[in-house]
Amino acid sequence: MDISCIVIPVLAGLIFGILGYFLGKKASSKSEHSLASSLQSDLDACKTHTKSLTVRISSLEADLAEKKAKPRKKKPATLQITPTFLFDTALAKTILGKKVKENDLKIVEGIGPKIEALFNAAGITTWHDLSETSTEKLQAILDAGGENYAMHNPSTWAKQALMAYEAKWQELKDWQAGLRGGKE
Repeated sequence: MDISCIVIPVLAGLIFGILGYFLGKKASSKSEHSLASSLQSDLDACKTHTKSLTVRISSLEADLAEKKAKPRKKKPATLQITPTFLFDTALAKTILGKKVKENDLKIVEGIGPKIEALFNAAGITTWHDLSETSTEKLQAILDAGGENYAMHNPSTWAKQALMAYEAKWQELKDWQAGLRGGKE
């Protein structure tokens, strides 16, 4: 019996075994990386959703606190008519010098895209909504959004939103000229 008949199959088996081990290790590493990436993506989505829910909870708590603070008076049933103001994009653009979209909260000095998204998540989506929201509630929403939002001062935002809602563009422009980041 020739020794090469035994050595060649043993060496081939040994080489294939080592090669299989390393290929399996590499495939396992890729699979773990893919799983970790997927889990991180799910975690990020959950964090975003949790932040949105926290903002909504703060908004509802502020609403509840306002309702508890105000004494309830029995009012006779009356029909309340809220005046409707027609939005004229051309007039707004002429006075403000820039294109304005109806109910764009960013027209308010001090509100940017991220704060607008925060307010939208809390149910404040129009100038009218913003104009009727108390400063305390706005601050509670900002506080719930985190420290980057909590540092803002919304004390003038409802008044600015009311001017936009009522199409008082020149008054809004003049008043905003004296504001710094939405503050008087």
